[in-house]
Amino acid sequence: MEKMNVAFEKMKILVGMEVDEESSPDAEDSSFLEDFNRNCTLSTKQRLYGFVICLAAGITCTLLSMLVFFNPIKFGLTFSFGNLLALGSTAFLIGPKRQLTMMLDPVRIYATAIYLASIIVSLFCALYVRNKLLTFLAISLEFGALVWYSLSYIPFARSMVSKVMVACFDTEF
Repeated sequence: MEKMNVAFEKMKILVGMEVDEESSPDAEDSSFLEDFNRNCTLSTKQRLYGFVICLAAGITCTLLSMLVFFNPIKFGLTFSFGNLLALGSTAFLIGPKRQLTMMLDPVRIYATAIYLASIIVSLFCALYVRNKLLTFLAISLEFGALVWYSLSYIPFARSMVSKVMVACFDTEF
C-alpha cells in the first residue's frame, strides 16, 4: 500500500498538482471511491474537454459500428464500447462518485441494471455466440435500454413516453 501511495505522490508531482503530507488518508477512514474521487480534481475547462472528447469518441464508435454491421464481433465491440464511452463522459462533468451514486439511485437502478446487462449480453452474443441475428437483437435491447436510462434523468420523461407509446399502440382490430 505504501508503494501505491508513493506512486500517487509521484504522479501528482508529474502532473503538477501540489502534494501535501496531511492529505494522505488512512485506509480505514475512506473508501476506494472517495480516494478516487479526491484524486480526480480537474478544472472546469479540463472537465469540459474530457466530456466533449469522451462523448465524441463514444458517438464516433457507435456510428462507425454501423459500417461493420455484418461482422457481429466488430459491430458488438464498437457499438458497446461507444456506449460505454458516452456513458462515462458524464463522469467528467459530475465526478465518478456522483455518477455511480446517480446510476444506483432508486429511480434509475432498474434502468441502469438493464442497460449494463444489455451491454454484457450484446458482447456475449458478438464474441461467444457469433450470431448476427442475436447480436442485432441484443444491440436493439441495448439501444432501448440506453434511451430508457437517459430518459430517467429528465423529470416525467419516462411517464410521458410510456403514455405516448400506449396511445400509439393501443388500437382495436
